[in-house]
Amino acid sequence: MYKPTAAGTWRGRVDAHDGEEGKRWHQGIKLLNLTDETEPADATQAIAFLGFCCDEGVRRNQGREGAVEGPAALRQAMASFAWHLDDNIALLDAGDVYCTNQNLEEAQKQLGKKVHALLSNTYKTIILGGGHETAYGHFLGIKQALPEGQQLGIINFDAHFDLRSYEKQSSSGTPFLQIADELAAASIDFNYLCLGIQQAGNTQKLFSTAEAYGVDYVFAPALQVFNFQALRERLQEFIALVDVVYVSIDMDVFAAAYAPGVSAPTALGVQPEIVLLALQEIINSGKLLTLDIVELNPKLDIDNRTAKLGASLLYHVVQQWSQV
Repeated sequence: MYKPTAAGTWRGRVDAHDGEEGKRWHQGIKLLNLTDETEPADATQAIAFLGFCCDEGVRRNQGREGAVEGPAALRQAMASFAWHLDDNIALLDAGDVYCTNQNLEEAQKQLGKKVHALLSNTYKTIILGGGHETAYGHFLGIKQALPEGQQLGIINFDAHFDLRSYEKQSSSGTPFLQIADELAAASIDFNYLCLGIQQAGNTQKLFSTAEAYGVDYVFAPALQVFNFQALRERLQEFIALVDVVYVSIDMDVFAAAYAPGVSAPTALGVQPEIVLLALQEIINSGKLLTLDIVELNPKLDIDNRTAKLGASLLYHVVQQWSQV
């Protein structure tokens, strides 16, 4: 089910005495209704948020539910950001896709349709999840919008591979195996780089699956600011192999001190600075096609810490991406 964002959803601080120089995101964002035919973007750069209100995949994966509230929490955390975008940049909210009656597969199809509508009309797209089942629905839209012959690269910031078997049912733990198999069926390469892997959080079966599918990965302890040059070279090598990049940010990649509000917190996860540096490198390549941020669980958050971290990352993504 799809719902456009209601007027008044974005609310925040107002500095009326500062006039236009006091503008904030909630005052500048425009609402985009994807119910009918989507019009092409009418700005030089148009960046659209689309929510996926779902944690059915988390439930199926025996995780702690609550990610369904992630999109609303991210919007709230972003609303009062100061506006520093150029006049030719449009920031839009394209509404939410909902998972109803535990029908994950239908919700993913609906998400794919909306993603396709945005990408095919030149919107730069950011999906607000949702559990990591968001990724498969996101991919369904990417696949439709990707020009024939172009190679897709997937960079996933995550403590987990999310390559579990979906033989019995799909879940938040299966999206990248689903994507790999779908690409293989179409004789397309599966280019997957996973950054932040925790050995303790992935079974031998998951490591053997990653090896079988040619997955490239970096363990969490290696993701350090002092080691960024090595990571930069790794990113550049991967990006050079593909035409466009889809980025997924699973909030459980971060240390629990920064991101307690996730289904599966990681005590020794990565620090935000290295992820921000990596995102800057990816965006500077000019190949970023679309991005999602997933697994924020507001029910488990402490002082909105995880929501604020996710929102802050998106602020920097929007600022830099709008200039590429």
